[in-house]
Amino acid sequence: MSTPIRIIPCLDISHGRVVKGVNFAHLKDAGDPVELAARYSAMGADEITFLDISASVEGRGALLDVLRKAAGEVNVPLTIGGGVRSVDDVRALLGAGANKVGINTAALARPELITEVAEEFGGDVVTLSVDARRESDMDSGFGVTTHGGTRSAGVDAVEWAVRAAELGAGEILLNSMDADGTTDGFDIELISKVRDKVSVSLIASGGAGTAEHFVDAARAGADAVLAASVFHFGTLTVADVKEALAQAGFEVRL
Repeated sequence: MSTPIRIIPCLDISHGRVVKGVNFAHLKDAGDPVELAARYSAMGADEITFLDISASVEGRGALLDVLRKAAGEVNVPLTIGGGVRSVDDVRALLGAGANKVGINTAALARPELITEVAEEFGGDVVTLSVDARRESDMDSGFGVTTHGGTRSAGVDAVEWAVRAAELGAGEILLNSMDADGTTDGFDIELISKVRDKVSVSLIASGGAGTAEHFVDAARAGADAVLAASVFHFGTLTVADVKEALAQAGFEVRL
């Protein structure tokens, strides 16, 4: 039996509110993170991801108070990322109710952080967030960005995903910065290239606009599909996406 495709609403948080824009710019308020998390849990989401998108830019930690409140309201696994720099940061997040922790900027600066966290808490806790953008000078055609997509890291995105898995990351959250918020569809080329090179769980993110887009991502090899705008603004429900995946022959949790 195949593993069910997971549907993951993503709550991008800035200054304590859920926001959403296009390519991480022109952000619009989308609601209270705890209320939205509870709504998505009730709607049948398989997991919920919180990304504190201003944490690295502003040099502060993830929102522990939001996480504690959300953990008391939902009955699905929670992942939180943003401003995670150390094993102690991860310990605090897990203590506040997170099941997994997303690491991005700090791992690029010090890749051994991935191994340290995996050895302390297990690889299943580590979700490496890769904000990828098309860069013609990279071997794969995709480079890594940091700080909410505002800076190029000068690192090949596919090579970084491979290395992170080798260092102990149990999951890759692969976000296309080119597609983010556009609703034009996931970057299938990016998903396929990473899927060809890594065997750990792969979450596709960035660009969902229709239920069929989620099917396309699953066909490209995604183990989970993550979206924000289409859920926040009522374009699709979690049930819509699961129905489309099921009709396409993929297993989903009902």
